[in-house]
Amino acid sequence: MSATLELASELIELPSVTPDDGGCQRLLADRLANLGFASEWLPYGEVSNVIYTHGQAHRPGDPSLWFLGHTDVVPPGALQGWTSLPFKAEVRNNKLYGRGAADMKGAVAAMVVAAELFVRQQPDHPGQIGILLTSDEEGVAVDGVARVAEVLARRNGAPQYCLVGEPSSQKQLGDTVRIGRRGSIYAQLKIHGTQGHSAFPEMLDNPIHRLAKFMASLTTMQWDEGDENFPPTHCQVTNVHAGAGAQNVTPEHAEARINFRNSPASPPASIKTRVEDLLQQSGIRHFDLEWRVLGEPFRSEAGNLRMAVVDAIAQELKLQPELNTGGGTSDGRFMAPLGSEVVELGLLNSSIHQVDEHTPVDDLDALARVYKRIMMRILSG
Repeated sequence: MSATLELASELIELPSVTPDDGGCQRLLADRLANLGFASEWLPYGEVSNVIYTHGQAHRPGDPSLWFLGHTDVVPPGALQGWTSLPFKAEVRNNKLYGRGAADMKGAVAAMVVAAELFVRQQPDHPGQIGILLTSDEEGVAVDGVARVAEVLARRNGAPQYCLVGEPSSQKQLGDTVRIGRRGSIYAQLKIHGTQGHSAFPEMLDNPIHRLAKFMASLTTMQWDEGDENFPPTHCQVTNVHAGAGAQNVTPEHAEARINFRNSPASPPASIKTRVEDLLQQSGIRHFDLEWRVLGEPFRSEAGNLRMAVVDAIAQELKLQPELNTGGGTSDGRFMAPLGSEVVELGLLNSSIHQVDEHTPVDDLDALARVYKRIMMRILSG
């Protein structure tokens, strides 16, 4: 069993459903301490955050490369759907099965093993290696990297380069690299009407009808055209709820939940204004509308980290990756505003959050090699 496979298996067998870390970070802290890594703990509420660092970046020209990951996982769901227990690592057909294998304990193991190999070879390397881990990526993401980023901002202590280990690969390890992410905005809409008997339409105001007209306009609107890196902004209605409990009575309220994935061409303020205009155009005057911005869109301009990632993939995997901003949100959205160049590279994402989550065993060592080569490029020149 390779070092990466062994460590990934150990992490999988520590149940860590968000926001519980399950002891993963302590396991890694003890392991990395043997090589001189310092551990700084930044707990908030139920969330465990830790930064492991080796070396220093005191002067402006000193490079600092941090890896960013999470040790929490989503719930496994119904156990009867799993071929093997979700928190029992098992290798079958050269694939490692278990909750977190792909998202993202496998990548965390690759980060740690790569860092160990690099430090053993270059114990006096220039600059700083860091690994920032949280147990609040799969949850509400309030007390995790969002809070750590606030601390780093106060210290002016953000790394120059931040490599996120989220599972970015689509069909083959390294075929996709994220150079940014779309924003994510949630809206909760409640339309007020007048409850009444369905046989007397003149005496009621059916909010469902008003909501239906609004959603037809909402879901067909072209918000923007995107750009060379970002697809156009789009929205999805994720939930609709209404009803008075009787088949012949119209409700007093109708509710909808809406999620926008937005490009920089449609910032949150613009989307909010256009939605409120649509409500007025749909004849909706009485409503409550609550907004929650989970992440602003970001894109890191091409820099040394992007070049190092693309070169490492070419050297180790013989691929030319696609560079895009697809997928959902990631904790990279908290690091980019600090001035770090953020790039994302991780394992295959085809089974994440699913029953029988897995990753090819060979990809674990391959990813560790890619990560190590990136360290060599950034920290050794």
